[in-house]
Amino acid sequence: MNLSLSDIVPSLRWTAPSQVEPIASDPGLPDAWWQALPLDRACAAVGTERVASRLADLTTACWGHLVLGDIMPLLRFTNPVESQQLPGTRESVLQLFSGVLDKLLETEPGDRVAAPPAVPERPLPELVDEVFARLDDRQRAIARDRLYAEQRATLDELAQRFSVTRERIRQIERDLRDHVDAWLSSQDAAPLSAHLSWLRTRLGSAVPADDLTAAVPWHRTELATLGIPAWRFVRTLLTGYEQVDGWLIAGGADELREKTRGLFTDGPVPLAEAIVMVSQLGVREDVAERWLAAVPHLRVLEGHVVPWPRSVNDKAEAVLAVAGMPLSPEEIQTRIGEDYSLVGIRNQLTADERFLRLDRNKYGLTRWGGEEYLGIREMIAREIQRAGGEASVNTIVTSLTSRYEVSESSVRAYAGGPGFERTQRGWIRVAGAEQGEYQPRRDVSMTRRCFRSRDGRWWHRVDVNAEHLRGSGSPLPTGFAAHLGMAPGGQLTASTASGEVVISWHNQPTMGSIRPVLAEYNAAEGDHVFLTVSDGGELLTRFLPASPPGLPTLNRALHLIGYTAPVASEAEGLRLIGARIGLPDGAARDEVLARLRERGDRDILTFL
Repeated sequence: MNLSLSDIVPSLRWTAPSQVEPIASDPGLPDAWWQALPLDRACAAVGTERVASRLADLTTACWGHLVLGDIMPLLRFTNPVESQQLPGTRESVLQLFSGVLDKLLETEPGDRVAAPPAVPERPLPELVDEVFARLDDRQRAIARDRLYAEQRATLDELAQRFSVTRERIRQIERDLRDHVDAWLSSQDAAPLSAHLSWLRTRLGSAVPADDLTAAVPWHRTELATLGIPAWRFVRTLLTGYEQVDGWLIAGGADELREKTRGLFTDGPVPLAEAIVMVSQLGVREDVAERWLAAVPHLRVLEGHVVPWPRSVNDKAEAVLAVAGMPLSPEEIQTRIGEDYSLVGIRNQLTADERFLRLDRNKYGLTRWGGEEYLGIREMIAREIQRAGGEASVNTIVTSLTSRYEVSESSVRAYAGGPGFERTQRGWIRVAGAEQGEYQPRRDVSMTRRCFRSRDGRWWHRVDVNAEHLRGSGSPLPTGFAAHLGMAPGGQLTASTASGEVVISWHNQPTMGSIRPVLAEYNAAEGDHVFLTVSDGGELLTRFLPASPPGLPTLNRALHLIGYTAPVASEAEGLRLIGARIGLPDGAARDEVLARLRERGDRDILTFL
C-alpha cells in the first residue's frame, strides 16, 4: 500500500502542522508519520487501533465542525448514513475509523474501495444542468426564483404568477428538493459529492462568503437551465453552514464567535499567535485575521488581538495594554477611533482606578506601577515633603523637569507663587505648613449647588450663562473650594484638554474661564456643567443640557442634581436627592426639604 493517512484524510493536509503534531505524534512512529509513512506500515508498527485513536483525537480537537464523510471520504461508501453526521463521542468516532482502516488493510489492491474521481469526466455545470433539463418551465422558474434565489420569491407571488394555490407551490418546491436529493444520492452525482467534500475542507469553520464564489472557476459559470451562477446551487448543498454578515459559518455563528472571543479573555495576543489559536477552531489561517476583525467585541489593534467591549474604559485599557507605554488622552482617542469625546475619555481615565496619570498629559495602567503625577504645584509640595519640609528651587526644578514633561519656567513660576514661601536660607516650603487646615464656615455638604456622586466625589453645578460663554471667570462657593483643599490666599491650577483653569482665593474663591470646556460641549445658556478637580489636578466635567420642556416637576428637580434616569415614585426621587446632598440613606422627606432650604437650593425646592 502506498497511501499515507493524509491521503485518505484530507483534513490532515490543510490543518496546520502545529495543531496536528501534538495530538498525532507517537513515540513508536517517525515525525510527521501521517504524511511520510505508508498507512499499512504505520498500522503494522503500532497497531490499527492506535492509528485510529490518534485520528479520533484529532477529530475531537480540530474537526468537530465537519461531517465525518468530509474528514474521511471513504466513510461515504462504507458507512453512508454516519458519513453525513457530525462527530459524536470519541468512542463512536474511534469505532468508525477503526472499521474503515481494518477493511482498507484487508482489501487486496484490485478490490480497494475507489475514492471519488479527482477530475470529473464532464464539466460539473453540465451534470447539474441535466438535473433541471428534465423539468418543465414552471418547475425551473420555482427553482430559480425560490430555491436558489438571493431574494426568494414568496409563495403568494409564485401562486399568483402561475394561477395556483400557495399549497401547490409548496408541493412543487418539496418535489423539487426530493428530485435533487435523489440525484445527489445516485452514482451520477458522485463527482459533485466529491467536490462538496473537498469544498467543506477548504471552507473550514468560517470563511468569507465570496470565497465560495472564487473556490473554483466553474462556480461562476451560469447554469443554462436556471440562469443563475453555479455557486448559488452549490451553496444550498452545504448543509450545516449559515451565512451571517458576509461569512459562511459552520455549526452556528454565535457559538463560533463565542469560542473565538473566549480565546482572548486574558488580554492582548500577538496577531501571529492569535491566527494559530483561531485555526484550532477550524478557521483557515489565510482568512483568520479577517475573521478576528469580523467577530463582535474583538479588535485587531497594532498587530495584536484584544477584547473590545462596549465601554470606553475597557477600550482605553486595551489600547494602553497593546502600546505598553503611557499615552495621552488624545493618542488614546485616536487609537480607539470611535466617536468618544476627549473630555469623556479624560474623565474616565481620571476616575477609573485601572489608570494612573504618569505625566502632565500621559496615562498608563495602574498595574504597571509608577508614581502618580499630581500637577506641578502638588509635585513641588511632594518634593518639599521628601526633602524634609523645605528644598532648593534648583533641586526641585532639576527633579521635576527630568521626570516629567514640564518646563523649568513653569516650575519656577509655581514655586514662587501662592502656596509656597521662602525660608531663611532661601529655600521654599509649603506656605502655612505650621498652621492647621482651613475650616470653612459651611461644609461642602451644606453648600448650594454641590452634589455627591456614587463614587464619593463632590461636584459643583455651574449653570451656564452669557458671562461663562464670553470667557469670564466666575465665583466658586467657599465650601467647595475648601473641599478641593484650598484656603484663603491659595491657588489651584486644574488641567483640561484645552488648557489650564486657575482657581484662586483672594477675597473669595474664583474660577478662571471655562469657555474652552463649554465650547467642546457646544453648551448654550441654560445648560449645566458639573465639575470637580481630581487628586491628580485635572478638571473633571460632566455636561447636562437644559431640561426639556414638559418634564415632570420631580424629574426637573432631579435634573438639577445631575440625575436623568426615570424614577418609580416621589419617594425614590427624594431618596436620590438626599443621597446627593449628603444625607444618610432613608432620610425623611422633611429632612431632605430642610437640608435643601439650609443649603440655599431654592431652584430644586421649587419643583418639590
